Order: sequence, then structure tokens, then C-alpha cells
Amino acid sequence: MSSSITRYVRRTYCVRSILLRLAVFAICCFCGVIGLAQTKSQKYSRLVLQRGLENRCLTVLRKGMHTPEFWPSIHAAEGLTVSGQGQEVLAYLSPKYPVEKDDRKRCGLARELVRAGDRSFVPLMLRILAKNDSYAHSHAAESLYKIDEIGDGRILRNAFKKEKQSMAKLMIAAALGRWGNPKAMTHIRNQAKHKDDLISRTAGWILGRIGDRSDIPQLRKNMKRSNDPLTKAYAVHSLALLGDDEAKHLLLKNLASDDPAIRTYAATFAGDARLVKALPLLIKMLDDPNLDARIRAAQSVMVMSRPSGLLRNRDLSRDVFPASDRFPRNSEGSVLVLRDGSFLFATTEFLKGSSDFTHAHIVARTSRDEGKTWESKKILQKNTGKMNVMSVTLRRLRHRNPYSGPIGLFYLVKNNFNDLQVFLRVSTDEAKSFGEPIRVTSKPGYHVMNNDRVTVLSSGRLLVPVSFSSDVKLSNRFVSSCWISDDEGKSWREGIGKVAYAKRGAMEPEVLELTDGRIQMIFRTQLGHIAVSYSSDGGDSWSKAKSWNVIAPEAPATLRRIPSTGDLLLVWNRIYRKGSSHGGKRTPLHVALSSDEGKTWTRIREIETDRENTYSYPSLIFYRGRAILSYWVNPIGTRYYSTRLRSIPLSRFYSVSNGNLRDNR
Repeated sequence: MSSSITRYVRRTYCVRSILLRLAVFAICCFCGVIGLAQTKSQKYSRLVLQRGLENRCLTVLRKGMHTPEFWPSIHAAEGLTVSGQGQEVLAYLSPKYPVEKDDRKRCGLARELVRAGDRSFVPLMLRILAKNDSYAHSHAAESLYKIDEIGDGRILRNAFKKEKQSMAKLMIAAALGRWGNPKAMTHIRNQAKHKDDLISRTAGWILGRIGDRSDIPQLRKNMKRSNDPLTKAYAVHSLALLGDDEAKHLLLKNLASDDPAIRTYAATFAGDARLVKALPLLIKMLDDPNLDARIRAAQSVMVMSRPSGLLRNRDLSRDVFPASDRFPRNSEGSVLVLRDGSFLFATTEFLKGSSDFTHAHIVARTSRDEGKTWESKKILQKNTGKMNVMSVTLRRLRHRNPYSGPIGLFYLVKNNFNDLQVFLRVSTDEAKSFGEPIRVTSKPGYHVMNNDRVTVLSSGRLLVPVSFSSDVKLSNRFVSSCWISDDEGKSWREGIGKVAYAKRGAMEPEVLELTDGRIQMIFRTQLGHIAVSYSSDGGDSWSKAKSWNVIAPEAPATLRRIPSTGDLLLVWNRIYRKGSSHGGKRTPLHVALSSDEGKTWTRIREIETDRENTYSYPSLIFYRGRAILSYWVNPIGTRYYSTRLRSIPLSRFYSVSNGNLRDNR
């Protein structure tokens, strides 16, 4: 055991953390399992395993995955994936799914295939949850909760309203709660008080992962009131995850329990809590007579050797495309989550100048850790215009499975002041390459489509919202409409309706499908507010525009539906200065929620508060319970524009506090 782990890597500068690590180091050196080292490249703690121990853990997991016992095999597959062996898991499990007939087991297979890097299996679990037969509802919901996926949320939101079976409803609530749904969290907390041990301990198990320290008193009550050892263990382990020191000590004792189920769950939670003190016992458990206990012990040792994930309640902020003298403007971005869970982030990179009419191309970077670190940039679309290409949108083109299938790269090609067109290139290999350009806007003129604007309707129809002017220099007046495709972008036609407005007109439109089937268009105006129009025929014709009663300067706004709650989330600059250029500077940057399809707005907050910068042209997607935003950041009075990525937990938009959502790294 003395050569099992060569070093313990730390990177935390607060005194308390250093002292804690020194204490752990002393304990583990006494046991002969780790040494101490430091890395400057990471902001998290992890163990670096010696090859012998790593191979030993991987051997346990590989043998476990190949066992004929189904659920231990699935647990071992999870362990291999978190150990970085996802491709091995995909190769082993992929042939099993098509021949498996039991829906509960199909959920387990689909879950681990997603975790291993193939998100195309998410809809399969959603379809099982939507079945009238409730046999596998709990398993489907639990699997979705474990991998932090809920699709567009509609199936889960409907199931949460209709489901009567306690365990199924609880697991549906877990999946929604992990995505910030406050009603779901209330249900889980109420179930933690349930008299039935199975219900209360399952609710406690969930709260250990997605709750907070306010849940500690109830979990302590559960630990004391129950006579069932397993229920007590569940409460102890959840308390340990929430930081309770006494519970961490009791968890260590549970690793040596005579009950194999308690040992197994203790091993799992030790890894989740990154409880380094547990290492000697976990290493001993690699020889445990119980298969599942061996698997979970091996998994937890490997978990502690891997980089930690994003903290659930913390923001992430990165200027992924920083400005420079060579590239002073990086703006109008779009983010897409690839099939394997990687982020593809594209933006316009302007060469030497910062004007809309400066030469520019579209560049992209990839992140494989949810935005913490980024690979080198590459040119995604070279400049094919006489002036530039700009305003990128990355979008899946197929509604029925937004986790796989063709990816659309939409962009503008600008030749002069009366020739700006929208083009599309399609990738069928997860953005490794893109096909020949397809022209979307087929008539002459100046067509403006903002970044991250294409909408895929539930019918499968694609809408490209465009504001049009015959010549932006001579007339500079716009009308808005949609270009429409009903064949996944192969062909396009212009909608029959046009939306006009006062002064410069209807500019930079955004469209969203409402729950009643209508399409809502919002757009930029010069009158100090956002304006709105509606379509009842899928974006073809439009009602007369009117004020949306939302204050705004002459600047774009982005509108999306939060999957877990169905609420609308608006991102914009909530400011207007009459008589000022563009109605005032685009600062600060705000968000707001609407639970009535945009009629009223609540929880209006600033997400960027520094008035020395402007923030604009936001993009927005949702992933693993977070809002993933991008926008430009421009120090006022300079020509420098950086493109920032911001990842904010959805739960923060619903928090009781009315404070601003400042960068909480």
C-alpha cells in the first residue's frame, strides 16, 4: 500500500484548506498511501494515482462490467466512464441496448451510454417515462436525474403534474430539481419528512446531492428517528456530502459495516464527497467479498483522482475570445453542446478594426469540461464576403432528437451596404466538417440575422428571423420577417408577412414558440422598449406590432424557455436614456423570468454590474441545470470587444434573494 498513491495534488490558498490537507496528508502518510505535491494548472484538488493502484481499480471495474449480473455491470460501466474509459463502455454496451426488452434495464443501459459520451440515448429514457405503462417510470426518471438530462423538459413537467406513484414522482422531482425547479425542490424536501423509510431516505439521498446546508436539520432528524440501519446510513452519507463533520466520521465507520449494502453506499458517497480520509478503507475494499462494494470502492478511488466538476451553486465566467490589437473585436457568439457533451463555441473575429464593416471571419473553440478550459481556436468559416462573414448561429436541425443529427452553421456574408445574405452549412459528423453553403435569403438586399437566433419549432420547421433593408446606408429602415424551411434546411422560402414599426423600424428579431402554438416575435426599436408581434401560422404571417412593455435601449434581447420550469428567461439591457445614442449605453446586463408567456416579468436582476463595460448580443442555451450565456464585453471608450462565456446555475434565478447575479466564481 505504501506505493499505491505517489502524490496528493492540491491547489487551494485559504489557510483552512491548507491545514485540512496537511491533516489528511499526515493521516495518509501514516497509512502509507499518499505523498504531497502541487500543480499550478488546476483550481481543484485531486489525487494522482500510481500506475499499480490505477490498474488495480480499472481491473475491478472491467471485471465488474463483464459480469452477468446486470446492475453491478451497469455500476461498473459508470465507474469506467468516470475513470476516463468512456469509449470502452460505449463499445461494450452499445450492442446490448437493441436486444434488451426490459424497460428498466433499457434505462440503465441508456443512462450509461449517455454518461459515456452518446447523448442521443436521452430521448429513449424520455419516451419510457412518457409511456402509459408506469412499470419503468421511476427508473427512467432516476436515470435522467443521475445524468442531469431532461430534454426540453415538457415530458418531465407533465409527468410531475400527473404522476401519483410516490417514488416515481420523487425521482421526476429530482431530475427537475437538479435543473433549478423550485416546486420540485419543495416536493423533495416534503418527502424527506415522509413516515415511510424508503421514501424519506430516497429524498435524503437526493438532497445530499442537490440540496444545501438548510437540509441538514431534517437529515439529522431522519438519522435519529429511524431504527432501520440502511435509512440511518442514507442520512449520514447525505449529511457528509453537505459538509457535516460528524457525518463524515460516521461514513468512515460505515465503510467497515457488516452490511454489504451499507458498505456499498458508503463507498459511493465517499467518492462523491471526495473524502480523502476514506482512501485506506476504500483500497482495502477492492478485495471486498461483495461485487458491488468492490465496484463502488474502485470507482470512488478513481473519482478522487479525476478533476472535480463545476460546483453546483457557483458561476463560471471566462473571456474565451479576448480582444487584442490584432483582433480588437470578438463578438456575436453561439454555443452548441455536441453529442459527447463537449461545448463548441463560435464567434466573429474582426481583423484590425471593430466596425460592423471590417474584415472578419468566424472562429471556434471546444471545451470538454463544461467551459472551464478551452482548446485552441480554429477558423470555422473563412471570410467569403467582400467585407466579412459574421453573426454565427450553431443549431441542431432536427427537432425529434436534438442530441444528434445534422448541425447547422448559420452566418451572414456581407459584400456591401446593400448586399448582406444569410447562409447555412450543414455538418453530419458533429462539426468536424461542414458541407457546401446553402443560401437562405434568396432576394437582393441587406438581411440582418443576429447571432444565435435560429428557432426549431415542435413541428420541425426552421425559422430564420431577419430584419431587412434595401440599403442600410441610404434608407437604414428595417422590416422583420422569417425565412422558413420545412425540410431541415435543404430549401428556404420567405414568409408572407412583414413586421413594421416606427422610426428605424423592426430590428434584430428573436422568435419563440409559445405553449398555445403561436410564435412570438420580439425586436429592437428606437422607442425605449422592446416590441412584439404574433404568428398563428408557424411564422408565416404576423399581427400588427405593439409595445411589449419592457424597457430597453436600441439593442437586441434574447428570449428562451427554461426546460425545467417552462418559464421564459429574457436577457437584455434594462435601461433607456431618451436622446442618447442608441437610447443609452448597453450596461448593465439584466435577466428576468416570466411564468405567463411574457405578459409580466419578475426576478429582474443584473448579471453584469460593472458600468465601466457594455454588454450585448447575448446567446443562450441550457445544459445540466445551467444557463450557458455568451455576450460581448466592451470597456466603454475603447475599441476592444471580448466574447465572454457565463455559466449560471438555474437555481440562482429562482433564489429567494433579490440580489444581483454577480460573477460568483
